[in-house]
Amino acid sequence: MTTTHEPVRLRFAPSPTGYLHVGGARTALFNWLIARRHGGTFILRIEDTDRTRHVADSVAKILDDLRWLGLDWDEGPEVGGPCGPYFQSQRRAIYDEHIRRLLESGNAYYALETPEELAAMRERARATHGGFRYPRPDPLPTIAEGESARRAGRPVVVRFKMPGEDVTVTDDVLGTVTMPADQHEDFVIQKADGFPTYHLACVVDDERMGVTHVLRGQEHLMNTPKHVALQRALGFRTPRYAHLPVIVNMDGSKMSKRDKEKALARGETPPEIEVHDFRAAGYLPEALVNFIALLGWNPGDDREHFSLAELVEAFSLERIGKTNARFDRKKLLAFNTDWAARLPQERLVLAFRDFLAARRRDAGESRPPLIYRPTGKEPTDEELRTILQACAGFRTFPDVLRKAGFLFVADEDVAYDPKAVKKVLAKNDGAGFAMLRGLLDRLESQADWSAEALEALIESVCEEKGVGMGSVAQPLRVAVSGSTVSPSIGLTLALLGREAVLARIRRCLSLDRNGQPD
Repeated sequence: MTTTHEPVRLRFAPSPTGYLHVGGARTALFNWLIARRHGGTFILRIEDTDRTRHVADSVAKILDDLRWLGLDWDEGPEVGGPCGPYFQSQRRAIYDEHIRRLLESGNAYYALETPEELAAMRERARATHGGFRYPRPDPLPTIAEGESARRAGRPVVVRFKMPGEDVTVTDDVLGTVTMPADQHEDFVIQKADGFPTYHLACVVDDERMGVTHVLRGQEHLMNTPKHVALQRALGFRTPRYAHLPVIVNMDGSKMSKRDKEKALARGETPPEIEVHDFRAAGYLPEALVNFIALLGWNPGDDREHFSLAELVEAFSLERIGKTNARFDRKKLLAFNTDWAARLPQERLVLAFRDFLAARRRDAGESRPPLIYRPTGKEPTDEELRTILQACAGFRTFPDVLRKAGFLFVADEDVAYDPKAVKKVLAKNDGAGFAMLRGLLDRLESQADWSAEALEALIESVCEEKGVGMGSVAQPLRVAVSGSTVSPSIGLTLALLGREAVLARIRRCLSLDRNGQPD
């Protein structure tokens, strides 16, 4: 990365409009990695000047998602810092001062058109099949005229006067980028409600917070000439820019929050788009961070698996590509499976607990905590470790609940899958039910309830009856879990415990061929 001799200072500046988009998470990660690699400062700034799009609790959700990803910040909300406040809505006096400077220097002016007048201008442009470009008034309203109109209650805005020249930007990813003068129009820097726009606030804050490098998505590239022009008009230095590849779906369409709305309208399961979605779907933060780090960046060799610490050592702007980055969900799932298998058990237990807690929060605490049937209490770390080991090879945490969920329901609440009952128990004149009756006697007299002893018992029954393991194990599995999916049968019975196993077999034997009480 090209740097100056000054300490690097990078920022992530989300808007509190909802949960953190995975694209925003990647931007935060890349900024964090550069700051950590070069011993710099990572700043978190909340860009909340657009009050119409502000969503309550968004800031708390964004902070929580960043922490879940393992990204901390040196300055910003909750930690403070020398350049605060770090909420733009609390910095209006600072922006007003700079807007005043631009007005007095002739680099900005009050625009007096009403929204209706602007709409009429756009309509006339459409009627002539031309693109709308704001026409700079001639002569420009004076400061006194603008202030008078504002006092009278008119919806007055302040516009920046773009210079009539090309703007060239040196980008650390894209190289030299020039935007012709005819693509620029005078843009709003202060809205009628008195709040600054993103452009003005962003430029002022980057200067006052000493930001040296701006890493953001390529969708912001067209904003950069505006920001450079503002910097020059205010006498600011220009930070180094690096615009990151756009994240797209596998079909090339932009990965947007609206993808979820479209899927729901089609009656489909909505895709994961925001970090919260991936948390709810049971992904590990290690896997998601590893995956999004490779969206537009590569290490220059065949390595694919990186911890955060390894990413800090390997990451550089020089390895970021220019083309769109495709979000391959199958690859992410494979990453998650790999990470679930390689993480220390202690870490995996903590991640599983976090997933379970998030499920409860998302349900508004209406979802009861998981109660481990053998103890009647919430599971201990050791019990969760055993369950996770029993489900080894799982892809996401919901797989664990599907495979071992029977351990967390009361005996009388086991829901029997009608298809499983018909296929495994009722088929061949109730052969499965008959097998269960014989097994019940054997299990009632079984002294050793370890997984190994139970597995040996079932194998001996198979030998006695001359049948395969499935003919014995599957009826037992359906009886105690309600489905045909669980860990190995010996481990399934051992985890559940003698009392529950016997109670569930007896209850199952009372079912009819459709899985309903007879």
